[in-house]
Amino acid sequence: MFNLFLAVSPEIFIINATFILLIHGVVFSTSKKFDYPPLVSNVGWLGLLSVLITLLLLAAGAPLLTIAHLFWNNLFRRDNFTYFCQILLLLSTAGTISMCFDSSEQERFDASESIVLIPLPTRSMLFMISAYDSIAMYLAIEPQSLCFYVIAASKRKSEFSTEAGSKYLILGAFSSGILLFGCSMIYGSTGATHFDQLAKILTGYEITGARSSGIFMGILSIAVGSLFKITAVPFHMWAPDIYEGSPTPVTAFLSIAPKISISANISRLSIYGSYGATLQQIFFFCSIASMILGALAAMAQTKVKRLLAHSSIGHVGYIRTGFSCGTIEGIQSLLIGIFIYASMTIDAFAIVSALRQSRVKYIADLGALAKTNPISAITFSITMFSYAGIPPLAGFCSKFYLFFAALGCGAYFLAPVGVVTSVIGRFYYIRLVKRMFFDTPRTWILYEPMDRDKSLLLAMTSSFITSFFPYPSPLFSVTHQMALSSYL
Repeated sequence: MFNLFLAVSPEIFIINATFILLIHGVVFSTSKKFDYPPLVSNVGWLGLLSVLITLLLLAAGAPLLTIAHLFWNNLFRRDNFTYFCQILLLLSTAGTISMCFDSSEQERFDASESIVLIPLPTRSMLFMISAYDSIAMYLAIEPQSLCFYVIAASKRKSEFSTEAGSKYLILGAFSSGILLFGCSMIYGSTGATHFDQLAKILTGYEITGARSSGIFMGILSIAVGSLFKITAVPFHMWAPDIYEGSPTPVTAFLSIAPKISISANISRLSIYGSYGATLQQIFFFCSIASMILGALAAMAQTKVKRLLAHSSIGHVGYIRTGFSCGTIEGIQSLLIGIFIYASMTIDAFAIVSALRQSRVKYIADLGALAKTNPISAITFSITMFSYAGIPPLAGFCSKFYLFFAALGCGAYFLAPVGVVTSVIGRFYYIRLVKRMFFDTPRTWILYEPMDRDKSLLLAMTSSFITSFFPYPSPLFSVTHQMALSSYL
């Protein structure tokens, strides 16, 4: 029993820490004695400390991965795949929280409330990564979605933020219903919800008859609900408006965290569950559609956050390439792609959040940034070149591994489409760099210095982006162990 408690100690700690932060914020922010303090920095540092302690608890519990018998056989599973995906999720959450410290002044919203609501869905995503049952999967994804609806509309004085939250609520409820319908169809056709049981029942199962049609509809519905959550085409329609209307740190969190948790869970479902070939075909189509639409739609954007939203849609297509392979190399390339994508996205949104302090909203506002703030311009340019897949940056390695895995599994159409869309995508990434270094703005903007927290965050992510190409062995070795453990 003690071992079981240790196995779930990270999730138990982060949910208790979140409730304590919530009580702390309510008591002190409404206190007349303390002159109603905003508590952004206080709650932010406490939230960051909570996430880091959760990370330490997760690392301390690594030797117990094979001890917790309950987690192996019922609702959840602990292995190397779960362990490393949860570490990546917590690191991304810590990076997102570190962007929020001065966001209340930049974007005029109550950042302390959003900081409290960031660890709350993180707990649900930790459970979702280790979910090994369709019921556990749905029960983990719903609290995560409810928190996302709230933090998307956390800038209450902005009608764009309110609109973003409303759209996300309506469309998210629709996708959750489809996901639950898929789980119920599979249970009604097989009588099982556990992934191991589904694997035994459906190994070599042919899609014939009414019962098989029900299974096929269930798998299709689960895929549709999951693809909606990660903004894959053709279920991407909500992403640009919600990414633009939400506060910048929240947009960064929505761009990274759901992709990590849902990708990990769908990997388990496709490997252990049922109809891996069917899911591969669905992801094959969505991967191609996401890459094409993300590349073409971003060319017409004039706002920085909408461009990053369409860039995120395109990168979902690249990451889905790993799913379409259905091999160990495909899962490994997917994990490498998610890790590098998370680093690039944190880097990009940290710079955008710092520039929003000077009311930078449109791409045209970046004119002559290299003359007024050369360090930010150089860092942003490195990130854009990495997004575009230009060597010797980490983004090139990510796409190289993904396309190489696609060629290795025989997806000869997927890799050329990815290469062509990457070339098209370089247009709008390099356009940003050209705007910063060579264009003269209509009105000059005096950019305020970046705060220390974002500077430290940018230093770490930029160092990883630039140093991964000459020394990829550590991440390559870790992701290979993760991919192997997911198949064992």
